This record gives sequence, C-alpha cells and structure tokens, in this order.
Amino acid sequence: MTPANPSPLWQPDQQQIADAQVTRFQAWAATRYGAPAEGGYEALHRWSVTELDTFWAAVTDWFDVRFTHPYARVLGSRAMPGAEWFPEATVNYAAHALRTADDPARADTPAILHVDETHEQRTVTWADLRRQVASLAAELRDRGVRPGDRVSGYLPNIPEAVIAFLATAAVGAVWTSCAPDFGARSVLDRFRQVEPVVLFTVDGYRYGGKEHDRRDTVAELRDELPSLRAVVHIPLLGTATPDGALAWADLTCADVPSLYEEVPFAHPLWVLYSSGTTGLPKAIVQSQGGILVEHLKQLGLHCDLGPDDRFFWYTSTGWMMWNFLVSGLLTGTTIVTYDGSPGFPDTGAQWAVAEATGATLFGTSAAYVMACRKAGVHPARDHDLSRVNCVATTGSPLPPDGFRWLHDEVRPDLWIASVSGGTDVCSCFAGAVPTLPVYIGELQAPGLGTDLQAWDPAGEALVDEVGELVVTRPMPSMPIHFWNDPDGSRYHDSYFATYPGVWRHGDWITVTSRGSVVIHGRSDSTLNRQGVRMGSADIYEAVERLPEIRESLVIGVEQPDGGYWMPLFVHLAPGATLDADLRDRIKRTIREHLSPRHVPDEIIEAPGVPHTLTGKRIEVPVKRLLQGAPFDKAVNPGSVDDLELLRFYEEIARKRA
Repeated sequence: MTPANPSPLWQPDQQQIADAQVTRFQAWAATRYGAPAEGGYEALHRWSVTELDTFWAAVTDWFDVRFTHPYARVLGSRAMPGAEWFPEATVNYAAHALRTADDPARADTPAILHVDETHEQRTVTWADLRRQVASLAAELRDRGVRPGDRVSGYLPNIPEAVIAFLATAAVGAVWTSCAPDFGARSVLDRFRQVEPVVLFTVDGYRYGGKEHDRRDTVAELRDELPSLRAVVHIPLLGTATPDGALAWADLTCADVPSLYEEVPFAHPLWVLYSSGTTGLPKAIVQSQGGILVEHLKQLGLHCDLGPDDRFFWYTSTGWMMWNFLVSGLLTGTTIVTYDGSPGFPDTGAQWAVAEATGATLFGTSAAYVMACRKAGVHPARDHDLSRVNCVATTGSPLPPDGFRWLHDEVRPDLWIASVSGGTDVCSCFAGAVPTLPVYIGELQAPGLGTDLQAWDPAGEALVDEVGELVVTRPMPSMPIHFWNDPDGSRYHDSYFATYPGVWRHGDWITVTSRGSVVIHGRSDSTLNRQGVRMGSADIYEAVERLPEIRESLVIGVEQPDGGYWMPLFVHLAPGATLDADLRDRIKRTIREHLSPRHVPDEIIEAPGVPHTLTGKRIEVPVKRLLQGAPFDKAVNPGSVDDLELLRFYEEIARKRA
C-alpha cells in the first residue's frame, strides 16, 4: 500500500510545465486531433489509450515522421499478438536519426560525444556521422547485404557501434549486438540463432584500467558462425587487421550520397535478447517503424529531449538501453557514449562523465545510485552538475533511499525519473513525465499510448493494491515476432498465456489512486507467504540499508510437501560478520519495515550474488536449483556473470536434499 497523500519530493514549476514538449504537444493535438485541452497529463494519457489510432497519428505528425509511402490506417489489426501498425506505410529509421545533419546550422555540431576511462573526449559531428554511415552503407551493399540480412556487432559502447548500426538500418538489414565482455559461448547462443552475414568486432576493450584482448574470442566467433561473409576489424587496442578481415577505416572513408532503403513499417530493425537465464535467450525482433515512433514519443515527450540536450546513459551494447540511447539522435539530441567501468577510477566516475560532457539527462542503474550512496559519494560537492536536469534510473526499482540520496546529494530541484520497461518492448511502460510531481519510491505515471494496469488473477484491474503488470492494448514497439519461432508459440507463451489477448509482463506493480506506479519485482520470483505476496525488490531495499550488507538475494521455494522455504542470502561488506546481532537486525528490519510474514526462514552468508550479463540478480535459476533441478536444466551458463557463484547455491540445494 502507498500513502494516500504523501508530499512530493519534487514538482515542476509552472515555467517548466509550460516549456515541456508534452505540454506543447497536448495543446497542439487538442486543436488538430481532438485531444483534451484541459486536465493535464492524466487527461492526455486517458485519451492516448482510448483513442489509440488518433494518438499515434498525432505523434507521427508532431515529430514529422517522413513516410516514403503514406499510410491509410494507423492500426490494421489490434490483435495481441499480431497488431498491424501503419500497414501501408514505408519508412527508414536511419534517415530520421540522421536528418539533423541536413540543417546547415547544426551539421558541424556534435552528434556523438565519446568518453572512455581516460576521460578524453572524441566528437563526431552530425555531418561526419552522416558521411561515415553513407560510406559504410554503400560498402555493405557492395558486399551483397540486402534488406532482411542480419548484421552483428561484438562491440563496446563506442561511436563505431552507432555508425555500424545506422548503416545496417540504412540498407534495411537487421542489427544485433553483444558487448565484448560476453564470452564466446554467450555470443554464440545469441548470434547463431540469427545467422549474421557480417560481423563488426574490436580487438579488445578497456575496463577498470586494464586492456582485455578479445582476438581469440573473435577468432572463435568467425569459426563458429558459418553464415558470415565479411568481418570488419575495429582496432580499439591498435592491433593490425587480421587475415581475411576488412579494416574499419577503409569502409568509412568515402564521401558518397546517403541512400536509405524504403522498408515497410513492420520491417525488422534489430534483434534484442532476453537474459536467457534458464535456456537459450529469446531473440526478440522489433520493427523499424515501431521503434521509430515509440522512441520519438518516449524520448521527445517523456524525456523532454531536443536539440539543446545532451543525453548520457551508462550502458553496454548488450543491453536495450544502448538502443534507447542511440535513439536520442531521432530528437536531434547529442548522445554521450561511454566505454569503460562505471566505477573507475572511483565509484563517482559516472558523475565526472556527466559533468565533462554537459549532460542534461543522465541515466544510470538503480544499483549504481545505491553503490554511490553506500560509498559516500558526493556528486554535487565534487562536480558541476548544473546542466543535469534529470537523473533517470532503471534496471531495477530505485529504492526510496535512492530517491532521497539523489535529492540530497545532487540537488533538491532535481527531476528524478525512475523508469521501468523491458527489452521485450525496448521502451518504458511507466516512468518519466516532465510535468508531474515525483513521489519517493514511485514512477511518475504510465507512458502515453500505454494502457498499463495492475490485474488480479481473475483479470480485474486493481488500484492501490499489488497486481500483475499488464498492457491491455498494443504498443508499436512490441515484438513483431521472435526469431526461429515460426508458429509464434514461444512469443505467445512468453506474454499472452496468462491473460489471452493481453500482455502480461511478469512484474508485480501497484497503480496508485494518484496515477503513479510502484514496481515490486518479478512476479515469477514473487514471495508468497500465507497468501501475502511481496516483490523481492521490497526485501532488498530494506535489507541493503544495513551497512554490513553489500547485496542480497531472497528466494521463495515451494516444496513438494506443500511447505514453503524462504532463505535470504547475504553478501557481506568487507570486514562484516554474520553474527547473531546482524541476523537479529536483518529480521527486525524486515519485520518492522515490511511484513512479519516475510522474515526469512534462514539467513545464509554467500560469497556473492549472481547476475545476468546485463546486471540483474538471478532469482529464478537459483530457485530452480533450490527446488532440485539439475544445474544444466536450471541455468544457461552463457547468461551468467559468474558461473562459479551458482555452484555455491547448487551445493546448498544438495545439502538440503
């Protein structure tokens, strides 16, 4: 339950509300598309989901989406799965991402600011970005890359990755990427599914002050991907181009006209991957048009980004937030790419990047914010963050203490946007709204055009109560399909098996009577004690306030005899001891702050908490191990950051058995 009338932590002033792009959009859409002129965001959101066709037509008009063949209908079919968006239209994502280069006043301004661990900046102007993309796209065409072919990148978050992706989109091919800290097994689990014809690679990367040579891994990928027709070498560590590979510089040096393939609105843009913790990662395919209009809405209206902004989100190419960051180009925004450790040379490193690049929107993970809080970082004391209007977080729910810390340590008038979405839609279901107040521990509101609700098991909508996160009407960026899922059964079973025709995402949420949203954690690892459901995120937020706890993992295990075992694993801070006093304080914290029913049955010291390669705690595979599943059936080894850590949990299961 959320308090009925808490005080906002922050609210925009009248000038900020008036200047916000979403305010101007609402007034404009009221005169042209029948949107409500009064009632603010709440009225606009209600209209955006009840008049779905009209809303998305207005979005494409407001952002001047250039359909190379016009549309006759916004929605040909509303079925989920299977919605048909702008079925007659043709479009090209890359043409929109690069159109700022057409403006003579902006052509020589930065499109990309790149920073690495040396904190030296490299600038790519709009004109240079367009020229390199055009050169590379022509080279791809010359090598037989055609619309629908897959092009892969084994690349860090560097400008070359952005250029390779945009050139791929320009020719109508399908992009897919993994970060170079992924091992060969993890990459092959992903790329083999889609059979890429081109592979862009680096020779290595720098992280934590060290160089990591990846040439052996690249050689293995070349051997194990028989579909490859070309490999492009980017010498990040300065090594020579290997035999049989093409040199990046040779492919991006020409000065040729830009050419963008006209593709249907539903033509694949990229393949993203689920974390794949229990099997092969799902290969999620999203469309050129669907991502174009969803990201214009999300970045332009919700994040309030435009040509005067600088957009920095700490991410890797293996996480959907990289794709989201690149889409900042759609709004004419300068994007900041950062390649390196989030905490090098010290925990506060990301704040230094935000300062140096003049970031106006700084996005990071909730885990990073909490790490800064624990490490005693003082961002505003140590950095000039006067240009940062908004700090956004995702990856996991931002705990209340994270909101308070940002408010106290960055500045009191900071817009804090905790957002939640998923790789599955490469967007946000709920989060940033520049015209609404921010309440501690809450996401501001569901997104425009997103009919987000909390449902009980019978499919009834809940307010101020915990329920399943569902989306009852289609979104343009929902997957067009999964790769290698010919009958659509895997796609259907992933989201539509519980409530037919309605997207069930797998999170527990509360939609408050004020219209805000609270995320409680994954519903497939929900803790259900004596009929009282609680998300694991609530436990973590409470337990990890204790300075002795570095990180925790709580699992609810249904047992064959009908019993329920709920252990809490704790990874201790250096020097801490799990003695009787600490155990009592952990139990008391949970009992007093959450629920006496959710005090763990056991508190077990662990050598660490396993994560996916994108940094999320692995709960379901640990639960399966504790239920007795064999290791190879419980977890996909290629999806875990530290496989040996899982052996600890396997041993716990063996001893209990």
